Order: sequence, then structure tokens, then C-alpha cells
Amino acid sequence: MGDEIQGDAIRGTAIGTAPVPLSVLDLVTVGSGRTANDALRTSVAIARLAESRGFHRHWVAEHHSMPGVASSSPAVILAHLAAHTERIRLGSGGVMLPNHAPLVIAEQFGTLEALAPGRVDLGLGRAPGTDGATAAALRRTDRPGEGADDFPQQLAELTRFLDDDFPDGHPYARIHAVPGPVQGPSARPPIWLLGSSGFSARLAGVLGLPFAFAHHFSAQNTVPALDLYRESFRPSAVLDAPYALIGVSALASDDEKEARRQVLTGALSMVRLRTGRPGLIPTPDEAAAYEFSPMEREFVDSWLSNVVHGTADAVRTGLDDLQKRTGADELMITANAHSEDARLRSYELIADAYDLA
Repeated sequence: MGDEIQGDAIRGTAIGTAPVPLSVLDLVTVGSGRTANDALRTSVAIARLAESRGFHRHWVAEHHSMPGVASSSPAVILAHLAAHTERIRLGSGGVMLPNHAPLVIAEQFGTLEALAPGRVDLGLGRAPGTDGATAAALRRTDRPGEGADDFPQQLAELTRFLDDDFPDGHPYARIHAVPGPVQGPSARPPIWLLGSSGFSARLAGVLGLPFAFAHHFSAQNTVPALDLYRESFRPSAVLDAPYALIGVSALASDDEKEARRQVLTGALSMVRLRTGRPGLIPTPDEAAAYEFSPMEREFVDSWLSNVVHGTADAVRTGLDDLQKRTGADELMITANAHSEDARLRSYELIADAYDLA
């Protein structure tokens, strides 16, 4: 793939009055009283809406052993979304590489690229996407931390499999990831590095790769990480200048009070997750009736301070301010709420606020 094509695959184009390209991060959340089937149907609806309204990409995150999240298999979900869309970019936000053999990921995403040519992004993270015990079960080891330490080596191996260019004499020189280049000239998904701290920011910069930062759950580290990425950046065959997106939790509603009711469900869900009680996303009534302890209330207030929510105009203002403050090249919006209708309505309202297609 030529450098120009690769660059186009990474850089989005702002449309309407949006300051930068807008995209979607989908956690495939499962609300109380709902099923995984409901959540996956909603993901298709969101992807179709995002495509029709001009959002640039739709990413799916990898999580495990979380009842309120149905995205344990991003590649499977992305194949399903590819069958229901035509133009929008689809990708992993991200695949947690230490959970998998690099060859497996190269084959999965080579297959996705064959199913949706020129539309697939491969976002990679080094965290487990779950708790330590589940990470150990995924990796078949009682020392799951080793995977994160080996991330640069795993990334290099994955890249070699995707490009089919192990040097002569390498133990894997005669192994080919298929679908892939061994079958003939083909494109391959651009690799993104994901992070919530400085490690992946620096690595992405040194390698000249695009970088995605998880502002939605690590807001205090956003500006330092993006600064580190830009300072570390070295031009590569992939990018001649830094390109960074940030994940943003945002929910727009026709009514400010309703927006607050909806985002409180996500806050309560995070309280339960952080205290070892993960479950389905609670209903707005359940969240409103919950008696938060003083410590929990402090956490909720801090959490919600980084969730852009309210009317469409308020959300647009909040997103604009965040983009100016961080200098992000793209905003990837995740709408966390119990109701499928609330999530879909939020993306509609945001699209309207920015005069998207």
C-alpha cells in the first residue's frame, strides 16, 4: 500500500461545522432488562446512523467478564457491522494484543480487510481489558503482566505477519497470515496504538503511528500523553506528522435533566465495576434511587465532570472546548446510557448540532 493511501486511511476529514472529524466508540453495552442480542442490534443501528450522518469511523472495544458489555470479540462484531454498512471505517478500539497470539490477530484482521476492503482499522492496546484473574484465564498464565511488558515485541511480530516480511532465517519466515500478501497484492489495515498513559503515547510517536487516547476514563492524563506523543513523533512510511484522536464520553438529549438521568446510569455502573460488583447497566430510575456513599459520590462527581452531556448545543460547546484544549485531530464519541433510544438520539442530535450530512 502506498504512503498516500495509508495516510488517507488514517486522517479523516471534518464535515459540516465540526472542528475535526467525528467518530463513534461502541462499547456494545447491555442494560438491565436487555440482552446481548439487543445490544448487538443497537450497534448495527448506531453504525448505520453514523454512516448516514457522516461520522468517520466506528470502533468496537475489547472487554471480558463484564456483564454490562458485550464486546468480548471485536473481530466477530466488526464482520457483522461490515455486512450492514458500506462506507464507514470500522475498527478495534481496541484489540488487547497481549490476550492474543499476533498471528491470530493478523489473520482475523486480514479476513476483515478482505470482507470490507479499505475500511478496516486495527487499534491495539496493551492492557487486558479486564481483571487479573480473567486476564490469566485468557492468557493461560498466572503472570499476565508479562504480556504488557512484551507489547513492543508482540507489535513488531504482528506487523511482520501483516506485511509478510519476516527476514530469511527467521523461525516464522515460512509462515503466512492468510488472507494476506502471500495471496497477491493487497491492502492491510492501518495500525493504531491505544493508551491511557504515556507508554503507548511514546511508542506510537517513536514508530510514527497514529495514536488514540482514552480520555473518557483517564482525562487527567490526556494532555500530558498527547504532548508526549507529539514530542516523540518521528515521521514514518505511515505518517509524516502526528495524528491523535481521543475517546470522549458524551451524551446529548432534548432535555438537560434527561441527559443527566441517562449519564448517571454509566456513573453507577463504573462505581460498581471499581468496587468489584460489575453488572448490567442500571436503568435511570435505579441510578436515581441509589444511595451513594460519600466516597462513591465523590467518584461520581469526578467521573461526570469529564462526561460532556446536556442539550445538543451544550454538548457541541463542550466538545469544541475539549478539542481546542487538547488539540486532538479527531473526536471519537461514546454514548454511555441504559437506553438504546437515548444513545441513538444522542448521535442524531450531535450530528444535527454540527450540520453533518
